[in-house]
Amino acid sequence: MRSTVFMPKGAPLPKISATKEYGAEVRLHGQVVDETLHAAQDYAHETGAVFIHPFDHPDIIAGQGTVGLEILDQCPEVRTIVVGIGGGGLAAGVAVAVKALRPDVRIVGVQAAGAAAFPPSLAAGRPLSVRNPATMADGIKVGRPGDVPFRIVADLVDEVRTVTEDELSAALLLCLERAKLVVEPAGASPVAALLSDPRGFEGPVVALLSGGNVDPLLLNRILRHGMSAQGRYLAVTLRLTDRPGALATLLGVLSVVDANVLDVSHVRTDPRLGLTEAEVELHLETKGPVHCAEVGHALRDAGYTVID
Repeated sequence: MRSTVFMPKGAPLPKISATKEYGAEVRLHGQVVDETLHAAQDYAHETGAVFIHPFDHPDIIAGQGTVGLEILDQCPEVRTIVVGIGGGGLAAGVAVAVKALRPDVRIVGVQAAGAAAFPPSLAAGRPLSVRNPATMADGIKVGRPGDVPFRIVADLVDEVRTVTEDELSAALLLCLERAKLVVEPAGASPVAALLSDPRGFEGPVVALLSGGNVDPLLLNRILRHGMSAQGRYLAVTLRLTDRPGALATLLGVLSVVDANVLDVSHVRTDPRLGLTEAEVELHLETKGPVHCAEVGHALRDAGYTVID
């Protein structure tokens, strides 16, 4: 049976490649899922193909709800389930399955702050659209909740929270470094919610990690962003007197405070600089927020002008 899969133009390459290897034809349309859906629906209308919605259909929701049954089977003592929300299908399915068997279990949905259509929609009592949703978490980058899952989420999901891009990066880094799990930003959103408010969830807590499709280049940027958010990566720009040995002296200061230099950019000719000035941008590996502060203090104490 032939299948044609529509994805946004920014879909991760591993997702595209894997889908093609399974035998599907992949078509890239639009920048966000909402635009992609319109293209897929037009294609189905023109060709007579059967359109399968990714989240806004009872059968899809029921299928995704089997994850809730697995959670109850494998962790019967669970008190809170945290799940990422894009269009709402997965959260709705989990809520239907879990609440039917364990109405005492709390279901918490998580959206990226830059693509959070559910909070205003729930407040208004109907699905609303978010213009130009923006987040690294492409798996939940949906501008409007689905009609079917929205009604279920409104009835059965106890709370919907939002997380920032910094929190998503830190969560992905934690999953990779501590849990040895490669998780895409959308899949790491429940962990981001837990990290942002560790005392805000009754345990035992199950965080549903849905999605491992992440481009290696994006993963590299996200990890650097996550390390920066945790104070383990520091980019600093400063000015110094342009004379022989000045850069070596600067690196000596950093060596004393045990900051590992990853990259150095040394600019000596720029209209913004004085005749005797040079600008240096340093990328440093640090050990946390306290260490970052120590590095900053050491540079200023040594007489350097820290620009950024």
